Amino acid sequence: MPLQHQVGNITIIALPDGEGPFFEPRTKAFPTATPEDWRKADEMDPASVTGNGDWLLRFRCFAIRLGDGRLILVDAGIGPAGSPAASWAPVPGRLPEALAEAGIDPAAVDVVVLTHLHTDHVGWAVRDGAPFFPNARYLMQQAEIDAIERYGSPAGPYAVAPLRAAGRLDAIDGEHRPVPGVRVVHTPGHTPGHQSVLVEQGDDTVLITGDLLVHAVQLVAPDTAYAHEMDPDLARTTRTALLDRLAAHAKGATLAVSHLGDPFVTL
Repeated sequence: MPLQHQVGNITIIALPDGEGPFFEPRTKAFPTATPEDWRKADEMDPASVTGNGDWLLRFRCFAIRLGDGRLILVDAGIGPAGSPAASWAPVPGRLPEALAEAGIDPAAVDVVVLTHLHTDHVGWAVRDGAPFFPNARYLMQQAEIDAIERYGSPAGPYAVAPLRAAGRLDAIDGEHRPVPGVRVVHTPGHTPGHQSVLVEQGDDTVLITGDLLVHAVQLVAPDTAYAHEMDPDLARTTRTALLDRLAAHAKGATLAVSHLGDPFVTL
C-alpha cells in the first residue's frame, strides 16, 4: 500500500517512480556542505546514502485525494523509456503501476501540478505525444514556461508543446487555489517558475516541496546551495523563509519530499 498522510479529510499519497544513484558525487552537488552537515543529514535520512557514500536518489510524485473524491497529482516523474530523463535517470519509471496500486485511474485525475520543468518531474505528463492524464488541467507558472522557451529545455517540446496543443495547459502567475484546502505557491530559485503545493486543513499543514529542497542536507543546513539550482541565492532565500514559516506553525508541519528516502518529513 502506498505511504499516505492525512490532512483532515484530504489524503496525500506518495507515488514512487524510481530510484538510483545520482550522476555525480554528492560533495560536488552540495559543495558548501560541511562534514558536520553530512553527519546530521545521514543521521536524519540514512536511506539516501549508499555504503560508499554516494547519493541514492528517489524519484517520487504525490497524489492529493480530496474528501469528495477529486484527485490532484503533483509532478509526473521520470517517465517511460524514451523520455528526456533517460539521459541520467533510471527510466522507465513505475508511476503508472504506483497509481494502479493506489487505486487511481489516470483518467480520473482532475489537476496535474508540475512543480517545474526539469526532466525528472514531467516524464509521465505525456505519453506518445498526448496528455497521459487525458481529463486533467496541467498547471505551470508562466515564469517557468517563459524560462523554458528562453533558455531551451527538452521538457519544452516533450511536455509543454503537446499539452498546449491539446488545450490542457494552464499558465498561472503566483499563488493559485485549484480547490479549497490546496494552495499552489510560487517558490522560485531552483528554476524561475518553480512552485510548491500547500495542503491545509485546520491546524494541519503539509508542503509538497518539489525541488525546493532535494536532500536532507538542505534541511539540517537550509543555507546549503545545490549546484543545479538556476539561481542559488534566490533558492536559498525562498527555502529558508518557507521552512522558517512552517517550523513556526503552532502544530509544526510536514514536508512531502520528492527525493529523500522517506516521503514524509515532520518539521
